[in-house]
Amino acid sequence: MAATSPIKHVVIIVKENHGYDNYFGAFPGGNGATMQRSPNPPPKDPDHRHAAWLTRDTTAPRVQFEQADIPHYWKYASEFSLCDNYFTDVAGPSTPNHLMLIMADSPLIDNPRRNYRKAPGPPLYDQPSLPSKLDAAGLTWGNYGGYAFEFIKYTAGKNRPWQQFATDAAAGKLPSVSWLYSDGVRSEHPADTSAETAAGNGNVTNGMQWTVDQVSAVVAAGLWQQVAIFITWDDWGGWWDHVTPAQIEKWTDGTQFRYGGRVGCLVLSPYARKGYVSKGLHSHVSLVKFCETTFGLASLNARTAAADGMADCFDLTQAPLPPPS
Repeated sequence: MAATSPIKHVVIIVKENHGYDNYFGAFPGGNGATMQRSPNPPPKDPDHRHAAWLTRDTTAPRVQFEQADIPHYWKYASEFSLCDNYFTDVAGPSTPNHLMLIMADSPLIDNPRRNYRKAPGPPLYDQPSLPSKLDAAGLTWGNYGGYAFEFIKYTAGKNRPWQQFATDAAAGKLPSVSWLYSDGVRSEHPADTSAETAAGNGNVTNGMQWTVDQVSAVVAAGLWQQVAIFITWDDWGGWWDHVTPAQIEKWTDGTQFRYGGRVGCLVLSPYARKGYVSKGLHSHVSLVKFCETTFGLASLNARTAAADGMADCFDLTQAPLPPPS
């Protein structure tokens, strides 16, 4: 794709803690299950650590949000592409899956014990990452608000506030690859504490609107014709999903490491297939592979070498689709 691709900017928007059935279970044409409607915001944050993932069929809440809760996500799915066979890469919570989105690897299956979001680091992992590959190729990258970059020696200390994303886009300085994360209130992560509940954490409609605003910033900057935007959710969030992921890697204790729970992934681009529900096997590592293919980079590791690079979601020969309406 690198030699002929019209895509010059890849934007990976990472939201929090919702599985496929929990958001898109009733979406027409998707492989979903219909369940009881969840309150918005949900009353608590379900346990989504590795141990809870192993017991998910008996302990995970079986509820979902409806189109009226997240109408723009459903509209994106209707206008562009939605993946219904897309999995997280670790059968556990946030940090290991964030790492997979950056370096297609994770030495963790659960979050670190310390306060990993508010005080991440010090850098623990000195190994290749997509940012290091981009720099070596003379390309650019940006971390807008992602804490997991602080665990990687090469990317630590290079964080930008998420608010700068729209500023950089408007100034014509959008990197080749951007990772974009909201603050806690608008991340869609259910509230963990009474203070977070009071602040409004977990309201999925508000979180969706933040995402819409970031997509609109790309369009307003005149970059739509050159962009591929992926919207996905970092981990399964503790919610039940009716699809059991294949086991392709085991953790050190013999339990399932990879794949983790199924989550949604929306693909927005002038070259995304219109109204397409992808049945191809995808995961977070597939987004890293897409970047490798688009920019002509060598594989980071065996995972990206074997991954599907989201190719079925695109048609680079089609008449470009208009931006989201």
